[in-house]
Amino acid sequence: MANYKLILEEDFNTDFSLLAIHCSADAYKMAYLLNRYLGLKLHRRRTDLDFSKQGLEISFPWFEFEDEQEYTTYDLLSNKFRTVGARTVASGGLFGEEDSEEMVTENLIPELRNVDYFLKISSDSLQLPLRKMAQSINEINEVISVYTVEIDQLKSKHNLIFD
Repeated sequence: MANYKLILEEDFNTDFSLLAIHCSADAYKMAYLLNRYLGLKLHRRRTDLDFSKQGLEISFPWFEFEDEQEYTTYDLLSNKFRTVGARTVASGGLFGEEDSEEMVTENLIPELRNVDYFLKISSDSLQLPLRKMAQSINEINEVISVYTVEIDQLKSKHNLIFD
């Protein structure tokens, strides 16, 4: 009798493009600047992109714009979440515990730690002017650099699929 082996592959629809943005501005200011320079209408969603990791609730700011005429959706996501994490350490003395606080930084895409924001562009059209968009974003004074990310190379690309 023949043996059959099933090989399951992760099949993610990567029908979106991703721009990585290095900028130290706050998320709301980045959304404002993109609205101004690209002619978008990004607005903050009522709910942020939430994850739970090791008992810590992580929330990334999420701005969205649906261009119904061009059948394109723009999502601006912060890559960094900073919070103060409490840690209790047993000291072995009479008052056996010491509390300490440390700054914890979590990333939406851990492989790209230095990226501050991602602009996810989902479109039904085949040709997106990514190079022109990147040039327009680079003209913003607060932006350090912008580049296109190859989605197939990301290990944690499932964090960007939230539809």
